[in-house]
Amino acid sequence: MKTTVHNPDLARFVEAGTLYLGATEAAELVRRQGVARCVEAIAHNIHADFMRWADFDKTARVAAHSDVGVIELMPVADAQRYSFKYVNGHPGNTRLGLSTVMAFGVLADVATGAPLFLSELTLTTALRTAAMSALAAQVLARPGSRVMALIGNGAQSEFQALAFQHLLGITELRLYDVDPAASAKLVANLQGSGLRITVCASTAEAVKGADIVTTVTADKRNALILTPEMIEPGMHLNAVGGDCPGKTELHGDILDAAKVFVEYEPQSRIEGEIQHKGADFAVTEFWQVLLGERSGRDGADQVTVFDSVGFALEDFSALRFMQQTAESLGLGERIALVPQLSDPKNLFGSLRATAAVAA
Repeated sequence: MKTTVHNPDLARFVEAGTLYLGATEAAELVRRQGVARCVEAIAHNIHADFMRWADFDKTARVAAHSDVGVIELMPVADAQRYSFKYVNGHPGNTRLGLSTVMAFGVLADVATGAPLFLSELTLTTALRTAAMSALAAQVLARPGSRVMALIGNGAQSEFQALAFQHLLGITELRLYDVDPAASAKLVANLQGSGLRITVCASTAEAVKGADIVTTVTADKRNALILTPEMIEPGMHLNAVGGDCPGKTELHGDILDAAKVFVEYEPQSRIEGEIQHKGADFAVTEFWQVLLGERSGRDGADQVTVFDSVGFALEDFSALRFMQQTAESLGLGERIALVPQLSDPKNLFGSLRATAAVAA
């Protein structure tokens, strides 16, 4: 006799299995909701989860590096839910017809370990990265920022552009990418968005006069996308592309002259723009600003840097949104990701049942 399950998510799992949201269904979810609404909702979840930072069991992601890329696992948990994301970063994948970033994730019940939700996270990672960027800029950029330079116009760029338009009021984009086709793709995809877009001939031209500069490049190397002479007083730099050891985008002198904010310091020290700085280099974790424990921007002329590497708590927030929205829209399917046993103590017996069916 089964005990009554009072947790609705767990009850649905016991009755029908894990809710699976594949790539096609995730894209349909975003189409129905709209990119702007999805980004806003995920940003809301991130804000709420960062505000209860102490509730989470946190760790830096576990990474397996090769000379062509990285594969990572990103876990986090509170007292009710555990989540992880599997994600890669292989800049050469596009030559094979594959995405540079591919990801999936799980949201599980802490009390039982039951995998409640299995979802694609490639599209969702782009949404949550944009949401985190825009949330940080809401707090750290100068009020009234309207012009953003977007350096790196690949798969993440449209999401960044729309997030900053709808969450901050950005009206003008200045673009640069070493591949002109990438910028042309971005311009085409943003047709009808209402954004004023200028494609520039260099990074220096793109960042001149910008309130916010977002760098989202893919090369797995220590690069100097931004150098000190490009930086103007009061700029907010949203450094997204540098996210693993040996991969950075900013000249070190920029960090020395700026106020630097990170997601989770132990991870950022290894993977972020600050990886080449000493342990005494001062940074502020973003949650501390949200909770009022530390200050954000200290003046209109101060240069602020959000050294974003992506943290598991953001994926936890995004998975919560995707699960709730998928269920409300009736998207996804229930799958037997783990055995549903009539006798939980008799796993071997399930083989006899399967053999009987096969016969």
